[in-house]
Amino acid sequence: MIIEQKNDASVFRSAIRDWIKEALPNDWDALAERGTEDDHVEFQRWWFGERAKQGLAVPHWPVEFGGVGLGLAEQMIVADEMARAQAPMLDVHTVTLNHLPGTLIPCGNKEQQQKYLPPASRGTVWCQGFSEPGAGSDLASLRCRAVRDGDHYVINGQKIWSSMSRYAEHCILLVRTSTEGTKHAGISFLIMDMDTPGLEVRPIKQIDGQAEFSELFLTDVRIPVANRVGEENDGWRVAQATLSSERGLLAFEAGERSRHTMEAFYRSALDAKASWLEDDELRREFLTLLTDMQASRRFIRKLLKDHEEGAPPAVTAIASSQIKLFQTTLFQRIGDLIVRIEGVEGHFRRGFTPRRRLTGMTDFINSFGWTISGGTNEIMRNLIAERGLGMPRG
Repeated sequence: MIIEQKNDASVFRSAIRDWIKEALPNDWDALAERGTEDDHVEFQRWWFGERAKQGLAVPHWPVEFGGVGLGLAEQMIVADEMARAQAPMLDVHTVTLNHLPGTLIPCGNKEQQQKYLPPASRGTVWCQGFSEPGAGSDLASLRCRAVRDGDHYVINGQKIWSSMSRYAEHCILLVRTSTEGTKHAGISFLIMDMDTPGLEVRPIKQIDGQAEFSELFLTDVRIPVANRVGEENDGWRVAQATLSSERGLLAFEAGERSRHTMEAFYRSALDAKASWLEDDELRREFLTLLTDMQASRRFIRKLLKDHEEGAPPAVTAIASSQIKLFQTTLFQRIGDLIVRIEGVEGHFRRGFTPRRRLTGMTDFINSFGWTISGGTNEIMRNLIAERGLGMPRG
């Protein structure tokens, strides 16, 4: 297994690079581009399995839960090489890889950890049921109600913007178990099996033709009390652990992929003697974005280092908000520029290929979602202002 080379960074990096070249079909991106969304998901499942054979599926997880316990430096090598090769991303496993361990390892009990983490390390798909039609940015206003009935909770309500829930086997779910006290105080954190009677999943057709998100409708859904993570009415604290996992290595790999994609776009333009290179303003704007990309990468690396060295959560939380705000705004600026550079050609849809190249209008449209998911940029600005700079509420 490649993971056995982890103690020598240079050898480890070379082994990953060579394995990717050998494992991925030469035409994998063309095949993915011609496929349907379901085909794309199945391809990700296959790629997860191939990575698992080499210990590279969940390398950041502790050994006892199916991972290999890589240190931060080695995790960054894995993410960097996947980004460099523009290997398939594991979008369908985002919650599985990050949010689930980020929740159960610090907050779950031993039974929950042993029941759910090892299967997840082998590719079980999880989704997240947090946002509601009236509780997105203000998540603590959620109204999905859970009433205790013996050793079960009976759930009624609605969730929205649940990524990949059509393909998921389990869901991490926030519900309201009390209306007493502050709105944060009456929330509980549950694990729901997606085949539970009373649950309906309705895909949301997006403007780009995909249906990555779904609505979840829960009618008298019964969830065992044993599936509660943490104490009743203490779900907000547990959710903070979940949400903190959205930063760090997720942002790192996204930044590395964008960096390699932009550099490849520029090299292709040079080879093709693209007309936009003769436009001083477009060329200047592109290089400014590339410079900002490098600044974002350095900022993310500093955050990861601070995490590893045990910086106070209050410090890393503000840095996470700053990175989220800067990086997502940057992606939006990149999408805007590429649309203008590519013109009409950039308006054509490029299938489900996971960011093998900049794709004009598709990237631009999707960039707006980056500024909303994981906490809107408006919320990030408030957190930075109030908690980082000590400014009063407006």
